[in-house]
Amino acid sequence: MLTGKQKRFLRKHAHHLTPVFQIGKNGLNENMIEQIDETLEKREVIKVSVLQNNFESKEDLAEQIANGTDSYIVQIIGNVIILYRESNEYKQIDLP
Repeated sequence: MLTGKQKRFLRKHAHHLTPVFQIGKNGLNENMIEQIDETLEKREVIKVSVLQNNFESKEDLAEQIANGTDSYIVQIIGNVIILYRESNEYKQIDLP
């Protein structure tokens, strides 16, 4: 689990990032979770945008992604989910 200090640090780090994935009316599928998993390995922190035409709750989608990729939900703000997972090969971020 992430501490409040670590979440603040990651939010600051993710502020300038643009969403890498968009979840639309077709929802979340296994292929998308695999792609998010690979991207988290390379970037450690990513943003996922939930489009207006998706009717699932953002919290449920965030939980599904976090469970499928073994990552942490840093924040859900508006229609954007920020996720973090420490990389094994491409470690760039040192948490406080």
